[in-house]
Amino acid sequence: MRIAILRVAAAVAGLAALAVIAGAGYEMIGRRDAARAFPPPGAMVDIGGRRIQLDCRGTGTPVVVFESGLDMNGSLSWAPVHDSIARTTRACAYSRAGIMWSDPAHDPRTGKAIAEDLHATLAKAGEAPPFVLVGHSMGGPDIMTYTKLFGAEVAGLVFVDASHPEQVTRFSAVLPLPDVRAITRHNKMLAALSWTGLPRALLSSRSGTQPQPDRVRAAAAYAPTSLGTMLDESDATGETLAEAGAARQLGDRPLFVLTAMAPYSKSQLVQMRATKDKGRQYQDAWKQMHDEEASWSSRSQHQVVPDAGHYIQRDRPDVVIAAVRSVVDSVRAGR
Repeated sequence: MRIAILRVAAAVAGLAALAVIAGAGYEMIGRRDAARAFPPPGAMVDIGGRRIQLDCRGTGTPVVVFESGLDMNGSLSWAPVHDSIARTTRACAYSRAGIMWSDPAHDPRTGKAIAEDLHATLAKAGEAPPFVLVGHSMGGPDIMTYTKLFGAEVAGLVFVDASHPEQVTRFSAVLPLPDVRAITRHNKMLAALSWTGLPRALLSSRSGTQPQPDRVRAAAAYAPTSLGTMLDESDATGETLAEAGAARQLGDRPLFVLTAMAPYSKSQLVQMRATKDKGRQYQDAWKQMHDEEASWSSRSQHQVVPDAGHYIQRDRPDVVIAAVRSVVDSVRAGR
């Protein structure tokens, strides 16, 4: 009986080892195929042993620099607006360390670390200020920290539904935030197992059969390697918001604040565990925070976008394009 049990255990262990080897091979093939199908747009800029993907298009000054939010899309977050802005001035989008094509970093992914990486990338690539920084969601605090550290380079800013330094406490006062610890643990486990091919297999099974734009397919192809860094950035959210909160004065730099105000859908309210009335209160708090953001400069504009969700650049790219061009024009007129 003991021998039989040992034989079964050995067989199970052997099958598990074969599955791991097969999964690792599947992941290697997936990464190779991703690199072939979706090469990095722009250039890979060496900032001292690490490379950051930077995609600059067009000519002119000031140079518009896009900073994406807390997601795995990198420079592709700005695909709906990038070319339009590049028709009137130089426009650069990039992928933060560990996201999409960029090499990972080993230090905590705080707003300060992100700003220092971006500064080094622009300098090494020969992109000269003045810059107009455009930040979506958590990219807003990131560009505020950049302005605090390298203010002489920053001529104007655009906040695209940008995060606020006090949003956690403000939102908690309206609606208790959901406990996401179990989801975070699950995602961290997936990130740690990226080499086994498991995250790639799960993403492939959820992709559906409908054809997707190239930028969506590219982000999905690199998601297994981007996931870990996104979670590291999420872990550093508190420090990133605190860093940005210490720099709320932009002087007379042109500033344009865009606020997404499309009503929450039923599925969003269910996910938030909120009633329709609580959803409205949540949005009211968001608008108030953006009103405050607009007060950080003496030359600001604030536009509410009633038919756009959080990704305004996707839902209403025309609004984002107009806001960026307005700030660029203001910078040019002020020289």
